[in-house]
Amino acid sequence: MRRLFLSSILLCLSLLGAAQSRTLRIDYSFSGNCSQTEVSVDEIRSIEGWAGRRVNMQDTPLRGGGSITLRSEDGSVLYCQSFSTLFQEWQHTEEATRTKRSFENVFLLPLPEGPATVCVELYDSHGCTACSFTHGVDPSDILIRPSAETPEVREIAIGGPVEQCIDVAVVAEGYTASEKEKFYADAARAVRSIMAAEPFCGFKNRFNFRAVALSSRESGVSVPAEGLWKDTPLHSGFDTFYSSRYLTTLHLKDLHDRLGTVPYEHIIILANTETYGGGGIYNSYTLTAAGHKDFRPVVVHEFGHSFAGLADEYFYDDQYSDYYHPDYEPWEPNITTMKDFGSKWEDMLGHGGVSVIEGGGYQSKGVWRGCEDCRMRTNSAPGFCPVCRRAIETMIRFYTEPQKTTDSDAE
Repeated sequence: MRRLFLSSILLCLSLLGAAQSRTLRIDYSFSGNCSQTEVSVDEIRSIEGWAGRRVNMQDTPLRGGGSITLRSEDGSVLYCQSFSTLFQEWQHTEEATRTKRSFENVFLLPLPEGPATVCVELYDSHGCTACSFTHGVDPSDILIRPSAETPEVREIAIGGPVEQCIDVAVVAEGYTASEKEKFYADAARAVRSIMAAEPFCGFKNRFNFRAVALSSRESGVSVPAEGLWKDTPLHSGFDTFYSSRYLTTLHLKDLHDRLGTVPYEHIIILANTETYGGGGIYNSYTLTAAGHKDFRPVVVHEFGHSFAGLADEYFYDDQYSDYYHPDYEPWEPNITTMKDFGSKWEDMLGHGGVSVIEGGGYQSKGVWRGCEDCRMRTNSAPGFCPVCRRAIETMIRFYTEPQKTTDSDAE
């Protein structure tokens, strides 16, 4: 049985022959309201190089809020990835009960050697499939536009070759041309902050960080609540979903357009502002205010969201609808509804202060976290709690180490 499993892996690698040298970028529109979800293709592009993972390509580390799967013509899985989206967050807002909206989403896949299919699935808050959309893609299609933009890049910390490391692009937002060196200094601070946190500090040689100095016409970012609107490359702004400190960009196509041929798999956007705030969306991006005094803990917190899929562990009970329900175990590794606690940190109880404490995921009741305090709860916490540290380490190893397979797994 093990030979059959290894043979299937070798077959998939052969079908991804071109994937080792090019990336398939697919832009989608996710649209709908609180009860309707629709996915449609916007544009397909190709990019020189592949900076994504080269191990465990047929698996996803977390279920996420959705998944994208690339299959060969015979149905074999060539690559899959899970993710979360701002669109799905918006579906839980009051605004989604009275209107429809569309959101940009961009995904990077290894370019297949021949015709293939791509399936995008979005899940609701009970873990059920809310929408499934499958379409074909042919790398020989003359309408697949190549990306050739090469922005100014400075290496901040290089742990090894692209083929062996997790590549992160640190992107400037709201820095004018005269503030370029300020951005590079902020990028270096961000990287030092992340790499000083456990368990990242023990895996420095598995990460590459490159700073991308996008030049902005104006300094700063938009703050709609103050009537302040800035002309910046990524059109970032606070007050996302009318939450004052939620800093995001809805212009993901512009973001990926500007990155061009830079090797990247994860993205950290630094906003040139002293206003407090940030945002992190799993396998999409981190965005944080580089000028605020709490920049260091906040960028680490937000990268916990975007890189490891960690949930917020604080609560305020003023959201329009609950994100988590007692009949479904959250996919985020650091919170639980106790529906399937055995899949979380039950094996860690009693070690290093690990317990089960009610309150997390924006809810004071019905959701539990593992420790009293953690980087995913407060900026004053000394670092990630043991539950989050294990989740992050698991993610790092998933990206850089082949998973062990037993004969029973192969069967």
